[in-house]
Amino acid sequence: MRLATWNVNSLTARLARVEEWIEYAKPDVLCMQETKVADAAFPSMAFAALGYESASHGDGRWNGVAVLSRIGIDEVERGFASGADEQGARILSVTCGTTRVHSVYVPNGRSVGSEHYDAKLEWLKELRVHLETTCKPGDDVAVCGDFNVAPDDRDVWYPAACEGSTHVTTAERSALRDIEDFGLEDAFRRLYPQSQLFSWWDYRAGNFHKHIGMRIDLVLLSRSLAERSVYALIDRNARKGKLPSDHAPLFVDVDL
Repeated sequence: MRLATWNVNSLTARLARVEEWIEYAKPDVLCMQETKVADAAFPSMAFAALGYESASHGDGRWNGVAVLSRIGIDEVERGFASGADEQGARILSVTCGTTRVHSVYVPNGRSVGSEHYDAKLEWLKELRVHLETTCKPGDDVAVCGDFNVAPDDRDVWYPAACEGSTHVTTAERSALRDIEDFGLEDAFRRLYPQSQLFSWWDYRAGNFHKHIGMRIDLVLLSRSLAERSVYALIDRNARKGKLPSDHAPLFVDVDL
């Protein structure tokens, strides 16, 4: 099973690029974030033509998450199971085959100490509650998406330059570890422990070409899946060319 995640930064603006990537990367399941498309306008027919079922959670303004699957989609759940405020279309849970898949777009947090930062930490706590409520650690579970957290200093181009900013604080990283402690593992890190492997680069100042980025897009897998992970890739080529997203897609291959 090839399980992928990609913050597409507007599906309307980048549909052709997503279709192109699907045709050559051939993911079995693709989680998308920042679709910025209302459910009624989601291009499900375009993806059906490529052999994918789809589920979407979006209001057409900001945020928005979706899942595409060519191994089936069942048990679609939009938002948190508790009914807690998800801060605008940021989590979609579906079952693909035997795996419970979650596409998540964690709030940015904006600035440390702000109300947005506090809300980000609360959102991450609620994600842990959601997993505890709806899954068991022994299940096949995948939580994929833009976490807006760099798990450790290996995942930042220059840690000292980010000190005092969001994405790297002790509280954010602790909240991410708490989610992993449910029984999940960073599948990419299991395979590749090296530093300087990024998934996001700011559009400004040519940061992509300067290799100034962060690894904030993650595929967290239950141990039943992580132990069978055989290959992973952050596809930098998809970050190149005309009108790219500021994120590159990431996929993990699991030998089922």
